[in-house]
Amino acid sequence: MNDTTSRPTLPDRLSVNPRSKFYAEDVLEHEIGIKFKGKERFDVEEYCISEGWVKVPEHKALDRRGHPLMKTSKGEVEAFYK
Repeated sequence: MNDTTSRPTLPDRLSVNPRSKFYAEDVLEHEIGIKFKGKERFDVEEYCISEGWVKVPEHKALDRRGHPLMKTSKGEVEAFYK
């Protein structure tokens, strides 16, 4: 199960939202971990390693279409396969 040869390389920018142009279904088939500022985060919706940011949903805030509002936080981002 930990065969790294069958896994695609992690992109610089990835989103879990299928409406995003950075959505990659082949990558998301595998379990991915995100470390932000040295701590593992489990609520990341989108990340960019080169620019150093993650987007996480605000707690209960929704936009006018009913989707969660995203908060962008800057810092050191590391993505890895679990």
